Amino acid sequence: MPKKVILDVDPHIDAALALALALFDPELEVVAVTATAGCVDAAQATRNVQAIIEQLDPPRLPRIGVAGEVESGYLGDLHHLYGKDGLGGTSLAVSELHHRHPADKVICEEIRKAPNEVAIVALGPLTNLALALTREPDLEGSIGEIYIRGGSIVGGDVTSAAEFNIYCDPRAARQIFHSATTKTLIPLDVTQQMVMTYDQLDEISDVTTNCGKLLSTLLPFIFRSYRAVWGLEGIHLPSAVAIAIILHPELFTRKSLYGDVESSGDLTFGSTIFDCRLHPDNQPNMEVVTDIDVTATMDYILRGLASAT
Repeated sequence: MPKKVILDVDPHIDAALALALALFDPELEVVAVTATAGCVDAAQATRNVQAIIEQLDPPRLPRIGVAGEVESGYLGDLHHLYGKDGLGGTSLAVSELHHRHPADKVICEEIRKAPNEVAIVALGPLTNLALALTREPDLEGSIGEIYIRGGSIVGGDVTSAAEFNIYCDPRAARQIFHSATTKTLIPLDVTQQMVMTYDQLDEISDVTTNCGKLLSTLLPFIFRSYRAVWGLEGIHLPSAVAIAIILHPELFTRKSLYGDVESSGDLTFGSTIFDCRLHPDNQPNMEVVTDIDVTATMDYILRGLASAT
């Protein structure tokens, strides 16, 4: 039986690749895709989610959740990597939705439909999850598992201390870290081990398929951005790595740790802190991925995207 998941996404180019991987994997049932503000604002995030799904036209259409504005304000800025619209300025066509539902409401409804069966894969700031648990505090006990693609063990990317997704809404992240839910964190340190080369793009860009057509439109932009900004001849696939761990946990090494988020401070705002002492003061509250089988994980991603029809 396919594993039920909700994908909560900050819909930029990397997330579009992850959506293509998940929506066509027969072992996953994506019951909903909820948009969250991050590298683009809430309105653009909602539009991007809808546009990506319409372009992919998967065999089963998920529900779409509309992003809400981050209470603390829009903090993220990755325009230099993904373009002003998050999708490389491609201006993908999108139809007008008549029945729009807030992302946190969609999350609550889908969890209630199948208690303890639905995993949430958070590929952006944790705003929607925090709003869902605020809306229905007793929902914590009904979520199957939360996979958080965010945070870092050592250093950050948006600042020297903080990873982008946590930095955008650290108060929401702290609420989820402290929640009584089963959590797995896939940090920046691990996802940066994965690099797709331009040659590998040829393996997944069959323009006779909707998936191949979309990826061949979006990915060249981010390859150029990585080269211009960081001097790299390849791209990281953090969101796709989060999809891989759901179905292939054997490819990842995990450690039980107590984690927290710094929600104030000039130098460490948005940083994730883990108690790695021999005798920590608190019991572990999550599993943290510490290593990855890079070759096998990349093979899963490339095979999945190549067969997405």
